[in-house]
Amino acid sequence: MRKHIIFVHLHLKASIVTFLMATYTITLNERTTSGKALIKYLQSLGVLMHKVTPKSKSSYFRSQEDKQAGRVEKFSSSEEMFKSLGI
Repeated sequence: MRKHIIFVHLHLKASIVTFLMATYTITLNERTTSGKALIKYLQSLGVLMHKVTPKSKSSYFRSQEDKQAGRVEKFSSSEEMFKSLGI
């Protein structure tokens, strides 16, 4: 399931010539009907949207996270590893 982060810039007009601008970061799943409907609604309002797809981590960084989280085991020999796996 890929999620996309969409940066939304809303331009709101006040009663006098003052312009207010707010920036919101919304994470949406575009595969759901509610996500698609929200994007369509925001586009109909004329909201500026920038679609950003998060970068996936490289295998090196994932392995470092596994090591820090304690999901890595060390074995002194291949026989010990196979014994641990039940092979």
